[in-house]
Amino acid sequence: MDASGTWATQQLLEFVALVTSYVDEASVVRGAVERAAEALEAEVSAVTTRTEVLATVGYPVGDVPEVLLLEVAAGRRHVLDVPGAGLCRCLVVPLEGTLEGHFVLARSGEEGFSNEEAGLLRGMARVLTLALRMLRVVEVERELRERSERQAEEALHDALTGLPNRGLFFDRLERALTRAHRGEGQIALLFMDMDRFKTVNDSLGHAAGDELLEAVAARLRTCLRDVDTAARLGGDEFAILLEDVDGAAPVSQVAHRILETLRDPFLVCGREVFANASLGIALDAGGQHAPGDLLRNADVAMYRAKTDGKGRFVFFEPGMEATVLQHLELEGELRRAVEHHELVLHYQPIYALASGRLAGVEALLRWQHPTRGLVGPDEFITLAEETGLVAPIGRWVLEEACRQLRLLEAAYPSARSLTMSVNLSPSQLRQRDLVAHVTGALRVAGLAPERLALEITEGVLVDDVAETVGTLENLKGLGVSLGIDDFGTGYSSLSYLQRLPVDLLKIDKSFVDSIAEGAEAGALARAIIRLADTLHLRSAAEGIETAEQLHELQRLGCTLGQGYYFARPLDVAQLGALLADEMAAGRHRHLAAVEKLA
Repeated sequence: MDASGTWATQQLLEFVALVTSYVDEASVVRGAVERAAEALEAEVSAVTTRTEVLATVGYPVGDVPEVLLLEVAAGRRHVLDVPGAGLCRCLVVPLEGTLEGHFVLARSGEEGFSNEEAGLLRGMARVLTLALRMLRVVEVERELRERSERQAEEALHDALTGLPNRGLFFDRLERALTRAHRGEGQIALLFMDMDRFKTVNDSLGHAAGDELLEAVAARLRTCLRDVDTAARLGGDEFAILLEDVDGAAPVSQVAHRILETLRDPFLVCGREVFANASLGIALDAGGQHAPGDLLRNADVAMYRAKTDGKGRFVFFEPGMEATVLQHLELEGELRRAVEHHELVLHYQPIYALASGRLAGVEALLRWQHPTRGLVGPDEFITLAEETGLVAPIGRWVLEEACRQLRLLEAAYPSARSLTMSVNLSPSQLRQRDLVAHVTGALRVAGLAPERLALEITEGVLVDDVAETVGTLENLKGLGVSLGIDDFGTGYSSLSYLQRLPVDLLKIDKSFVDSIAEGAEAGALARAIIRLADTLHLRSAAEGIETAEQLHELQRLGCTLGQGYYFARPLDVAQLGALLADEMAAGRHRHLAAVEKLA
């Protein structure tokens, strides 16, 4: 090999060593143009694509437009006028592969580039192409590896909250039980279910529900140690695994901490939302349980927490399964009751206390159970709320109450001045189509709006007063009357009462029970009657059972009353008989004449 050949080979080897030492495309291209300029003593060295210059050296920025280099690369120009160097002859070598560009060199002098120098630049171009291709392969492999790792991570974690999912949780639970079996400590499994998540979803939408779940997950993380695991099992159900615990006391502390952090309001879609949870806890010492059994025990305890009043935690105890099974059986029976029309309405008369006239009736829901007989709402209405059955049940109650009053009007003239009172559940009040339902029930029954009275409990004011007031104003706009049931037993009605478009305050039976026992015992009932009078509202007392209670309520100026003293809740036939008596007497019954119904 002659000296020139040795020179070209040496230059190419140095070029290979340089460009293969870089780990990114920009550095490779930059190093390549610098090394080419040095090896071939060029005033200008550049790498271009079809539309831009990727890198250049020896080219005074701003003195010669890039467009001239692109014209050289395209073969439309062969000489460059380089400031400080004069006219420079150009050498252009194409770059193959994905780059689809050119290696461009410019050097001063008349001779231009020799064949050997052109061959060296072609060799450099091939090396640059191969180096870039290798980097692309490495980059693709890295992206595939990261994607695979990301997919593996996503397969084990909940996409919404980022918490471990059911699969990863069970894997960690199995490992923890194995360690416990080897005598490495006791474990606790907490099963958590949000108490009011369905309400948020139904009233604010699924986006709000998702935002709430993310916030709940974030708060859960703050309550646990690094060695603990919080997972989302699905929907609004979460599971927490605590390892190496020493009995129930530290587990109780964690459960208290979780409930406390969830009691603070959440900001969801710009609104303050309250969302408590119920927790069931199952302990294992020695790895005695299968993972599924331990989770089921915690689930059973969680159901017990819900039936005990929600917003609390309960430890699993043997025998709880029977209670849960009864709960599930009752749920199935209630669903069948709705489908098979086993629900009925009874009606409790409401009297004007000053005149003794029958003023209206309150529709009360009952379940005519095929084997248990007549079942009161206390035994199933909470279950209806939890399962979502309260929505169809509430619609039916509203429609049936309106229909029955219209039928009674047609049959008994004395019913034409009566008002039908219907209770709205908190979930009904949050339904966006409630006003449409009420409008439809009145229209189908042919009942005048002023004949319908809707009652709510003051507890519904806790969450979103503005929205509640808006709904009540829309209902009031229909012409129906509105009342607050069980007034004084809730949280915040006194603060917002002047904002509510209500007509009536209903005194809870617990206050009526003591009203005839002296000034101190009946103070709350007296205060509510005075408050209603001050605000120009009617007052109503429920649960009147004695003549003494009646006389004291009359003396205080209470407007309306109902209770066993007058009549127990009546079915349709019994109510018809009462109205027939009214019609036969030719006047409304005086209070003294209705004691026989007590």
